[in-house]
Amino acid sequence: MGPGSAIHVFIFALLISISGKFAGAEISSEVGINYGRLGNDLPSPSKSVELIKSLKAKRVKIYDANPDILKSLRNTDIQVSIMVPNALIPNMSTSQHFSDQWVETNVVPYYPDVKIRYLLVGNEILTNPDTGTWFNLVPAMRRIKISLTRRNIRKIKVGTPSAINVLESSSPPSNGTFRSDVSGPVIKPMLQFLNRTKSFFFIDFYPFFAWSENAPNISLDYALSNAQNVFGFFIAETGWPNGGDFEQFGANTYNSATYNRNVVRKLTTIPAIGTPARPGVAIPAFIFSLYNENQKPGPGTERHFGLYYPNGTEVFEIDLSGKTPLSGYKKPLPLPTNNEPYKGKLWCVVAKEANRSAVKDALAWACSQGNKTCDEIQPGKECYKPVSLFRHASYAFSSYWAEFKKIGGVCSFNGLATTTFKDPSFGQCKLPSVTL
Repeated sequence: MGPGSAIHVFIFALLISISGKFAGAEISSEVGINYGRLGNDLPSPSKSVELIKSLKAKRVKIYDANPDILKSLRNTDIQVSIMVPNALIPNMSTSQHFSDQWVETNVVPYYPDVKIRYLLVGNEILTNPDTGTWFNLVPAMRRIKISLTRRNIRKIKVGTPSAINVLESSSPPSNGTFRSDVSGPVIKPMLQFLNRTKSFFFIDFYPFFAWSENAPNISLDYALSNAQNVFGFFIAETGWPNGGDFEQFGANTYNSATYNRNVVRKLTTIPAIGTPARPGVAIPAFIFSLYNENQKPGPGTERHFGLYYPNGTEVFEIDLSGKTPLSGYKKPLPLPTNNEPYKGKLWCVVAKEANRSAVKDALAWACSQGNKTCDEIQPGKECYKPVSLFRHASYAFSSYWAEFKKIGGVCSFNGLATTTFKDPSFGQCKLPSVTL
């Protein structure tokens, strides 16, 4: 047996140990909600807490330690997960004083009136190539735990959420293995820490992306109904998009409601269903997310995971307590119209209500990418007149996407762009398109 195999065996033994503690811990499988705030049109924290209560959520996870949100959660029965931002991890990993001060500022003023139960260090740190933070992660977790212990705060579990790509293999879930670049230097000491502190392995799990990338080989019904078959013991994020770009088939309200209701039904079943490897074990989870967030970067699905629209109206009915049976939801769901891949031409244009200043910057960036992206919107060219920021930007966005899609370019521009099947060309100006 080589050293790599020995590490895998050691990590597997630790996971079994952690799962055993998890099975015996006082943890319920009630489903919570992720409360992200990457939007410029979202309700206030106090209104948001009322919406969280209306979902009958018993847990909420936020992506910082926002004081207004924490104040709004005082004296509620909602368990709270707070987060140390990624940018603070290097300082926290090397300075106990820095860690102590963070806890003094962000935990002590609210605890125990706010039922903080989880303190997550960073968010999906191991997803992207290392920028010097990977090896600071576990030391930062250790320091924050020391800071809590010094203040006799013992009910808060320390962890960190990882994306599913932390696994090298995840099928079948019970045979999952961690990526070789992190398994020894990061995952091994992390699992030792989680085992010693009786904490949990947090993972973000999105079947939509796995299904959409391999739709010919994965049944949509299977993807929508098998939420519990995940390698991991605390689902920090899971959900299904209620909308997206035209090329993002399967992202619709019907599928989002179906998936999220199935998550709630399966994870709140009594007795607990567990996983194939650990039947009967409660699996806590946070649904992503409370709102559609219009400033999230990336493709359109990133801005369409919410259970609520920013105006506070529900995208679809859902009861996170699990007490409403599937037959108990009365409002009919709109039938899906995009469960098959879109075939035809698409253009990338400025989204409605996009910020003019941000669009101007995005236009300049698109034009700076070369390959004659913006030649046709120069003075004297076919697409110069009428002189309009949004028309010029739509041309530049479409031209950029048509030129660079084949090497990974996307129609996003930090949420300023959207795809359309309606040809936005005008007069003699023909906007480049992408054909799917």
